[in-house]
Amino acid sequence: MADTGRSLPPAGGAARGARGRLHGRGLIDSVTYQPKNAPPRFSAIVRVDAGPLPGTRVRLVWMGQREVRGIEAGVELAFEGMASQVEGMLTVYNPRYEIIGRPEEP
Repeated sequence: MADTGRSLPPAGGAARGARGRLHGRGLIDSVTYQPKNAPPRFSAIVRVDAGPLPGTRVRLVWMGQREVRGIEAGVELAFEGMASQVEGMLTVYNPRYEIIGRPEEP
């Protein structure tokens, strides 16, 4: 994924409702599946370890998807997309992503 050089302002600016392009890399902490009777939406929480906001948790949301193949807890990925504050957390809807690594099998 190419580095566009554009990124979200520091967390203080984002906390005030700023929006911007965010790119990062990190490990997926958790995923959330919606019930069958809810509109399709799949989300993952990523702990960013590389990019403009290291140590930040970011919610990635795929609208219209019940699950995204390869996205599971423990997977390392790079992502990019438009971010905004939603319910107090940086959120990227329908991000571009690249799976970097998977957890080791026992």
